[in-house]
Amino acid sequence: MANVLIIDDEWSILESLEMFLNEKGHTAFKAATGEEGYRLFCSVGPDMVFLDIRLPDLNGLDVLERIKIKMPTAKVTMMTAFHDMETTIKAMKMGAYDYIHKPLDVDEVEKSLGRALHLAEIDKDTPLIEEAGEAPEAGLIIGKSRKIMEIFKMIGLLCQNRATVLIQGETGTGKELIARVIHRNSLYREEPLITVDCGALVETLLESELFGHESGAFTGAVRTKKGKIELAGTGTLFLDEIGELPMSLQGKLLGFLQRREYMRVGGQETLKSRCRIIAATNRDLQDQCRKGLLREDLYFRLKVVSIHVPPLRERISDIPDLVNHFIQKINLEMGTRVTKLESGVIEHLMAQDWIGNVREMENVLVEALVKANGEVLLLEDILGIISRKPSARVQQNSSCALDAMEREHIQNVLEKLGWNRTRTARALGISLPTLRSKIRKYSIQPMLTDGVRKAG
Repeated sequence: MANVLIIDDEWSILESLEMFLNEKGHTAFKAATGEEGYRLFCSVGPDMVFLDIRLPDLNGLDVLERIKIKMPTAKVTMMTAFHDMETTIKAMKMGAYDYIHKPLDVDEVEKSLGRALHLAEIDKDTPLIEEAGEAPEAGLIIGKSRKIMEIFKMIGLLCQNRATVLIQGETGTGKELIARVIHRNSLYREEPLITVDCGALVETLLESELFGHESGAFTGAVRTKKGKIELAGTGTLFLDEIGELPMSLQGKLLGFLQRREYMRVGGQETLKSRCRIIAATNRDLQDQCRKGLLREDLYFRLKVVSIHVPPLRERISDIPDLVNHFIQKINLEMGTRVTKLESGVIEHLMAQDWIGNVREMENVLVEALVKANGEVLLLEDILGIISRKPSARVQQNSSCALDAMEREHIQNVLEKLGWNRTRTARALGISLPTLRSKIRKYSIQPMLTDGVRKAG
């Protein structure tokens, strides 16, 4: 049971909260002033504090500041009868755990107390994330899976030459990151890396963006402008979303790739370039060629060396390392301070399909860490965020009848976690006996690598 400090100048609040806490088996300590409350805090070291905003001697926010200086991990729930937006925001910025309004609602009090004590217990029993607190190196490709190691080897080969590279993979897999790593490790890393998003600009602007234009080439062209090719110099030109390049520009890009010569829009002078071309796409370019949306000769010019970036669901074993990396990165960039993960968080993240791949998982972690109130990332917070996302596949606490969808989902999670039943049960949010029962009920069996079920 917990020691709870109540700081409030209303005796009715002190007595009612004391009675509530005693009924729950907790020990209550009471103070009617800020100074008295802070002295009690220092002597008792309570597990939780309920602190009124308006006190007869001090502002509650001043007491909160002193408490957080004394014990940064202290769980302090602020109480007020005034619905003041600015005060609420300031209290949360200063590190308040929660903020509740008077008249107090017993359910709200119980919820705030329960979450704070639960978080404190997990905090005490959970080890620190490995190497937490160290600033991660920027621009790293994280992973140890076989497919990622193959990409590392290919990058090592590409760093010694200027071969044109086509990077293919689903949205969010890290194609641009790979392009940057190739450039950063090349012999011309001191030269510029220039990016062009082929899907972000209208056709008329894209030609000017790539090749540049002369003064007076079109309405609004009041001065000569260098294009991205020219700006890249002897560095790298990264053509993102190359599958979106309009047909009218494909011939001009092909001509540049063949001759390494080009002219600015409205210009007469032939310019030369030695920049390296790295293109990326989330589209099936062979299918684009079959449909007449991409010139086949351009496709082969781009595909001198091809790198396929696997989706996250094909490199599940990399997720623990990715989570560790992102937590350190988010802490550094966002000022969050999460250094621990509740048991089950990693397993649940590994059980997702991640339609948006690494980028989607990073976004989930950003939201979770920003909302985390303390140093521990709770499983319930991750569950709440993922359940709202369209790509979520895990259906928690469903009251619907079990059907073929559930069978397929259980099979997928088992396969992803190597048929480790304990981790699978945790990821699914069910007990191990329940998982065993479902395996028997649905006759779920391990699958061979080609997707055929083993004879059983």
